[in-house]
Amino acid sequence: MDRLTQLQDTLDDLMTQMYATLSYINTKHPYGDFPSQPSQAPPSHPTAHPSSDQPLANGSPAPKTNGTVAADRDGDDKKETNGGHIPDAPEVFQETMRRLAQSLVLQEQKAEILINSLPGLGNSEAMQRERMRELEAELREVEQERRAAEGERERLVEMLGEVVVGSRRVR
Repeated sequence: MDRLTQLQDTLDDLMTQMYATLSYINTKHPYGDFPSQPSQAPPSHPTAHPSSDQPLANGSPAPKTNGTVAADRDGDDKKETNGGHIPDAPEVFQETMRRLAQSLVLQEQKAEILINSLPGLGNSEAMQRERMRELEAELREVEQERRAAEGERERLVEMLGEVVVGSRRVR
């Protein structure tokens, strides 16, 4: 596989990892608490404010924040309606983020190594053209040597054939 194909594969892998990391962040981030703001966490989540399930002063149920949790009137089944966001515990989320970041950095370094190994980096166009002329001349020489070796091979096969035919007559 040539270096450009390797580089393309590495960049494809890097983009896939970036997308997966963003998807993880979007679906698994823990809920944050902001001072003087209602909690966005569902009442069953540990970061939810304990008062979010308490009825209002007039006896009506407390409103749900941003429609993230819908409850039956009886309070039986709570259903998440926020796109399936089930957060990881903060320490798990941070550890996973650290591992994902390390993976992204390693993949980027692979791409950088491949980029730096590409021929022509640091060479002017004139230098590259001169190198191509040298390689073409070397290729012509090698092709001449190959043709000479092919001629020698044919000559030796012919000689061997004569020896084999000559040895049959002697018997």
